[in-house]
Amino acid sequence: MYTLYALWTAPSDDDVDAFEQHYTETHAPLAASVPNLNKLVTTRATEGLEGGDPAYYRVAEMEFDSLEELHEAEESEEWTKVREDAGELIEEFGVSLEVAIGEKQVTEGDS
Repeated sequence: MYTLYALWTAPSDDDVDAFEQHYTETHAPLAASVPNLNKLVTTRATEGLEGGDPAYYRVAEMEFDSLEELHEAEESEEWTKVREDAGELIEEFGVSLEVAIGEKQVTEGDS
């Protein structure tokens, strides 16, 4: 399994409602339509470790069976739409986005 992590910074307090509406009603459904995607999990972080601020505001996990399937998805029209929409979020709300890809490793106790 390969997972793409999309790590979003927070919008300004005045933009939270509009950002959330766009993210949940437009961006996440676009991401969910990407070919070869097994699972999409989105999380809005509300607190950091030991009461601190969270390092990121929103985290999305896009899970694929293999790196090859992820790369195939990157060539799709749906992927292009997700990237274009991410650019709109960045431009409109002044947020930033970092992306990482990793292979899932299961250890004892994981399900």
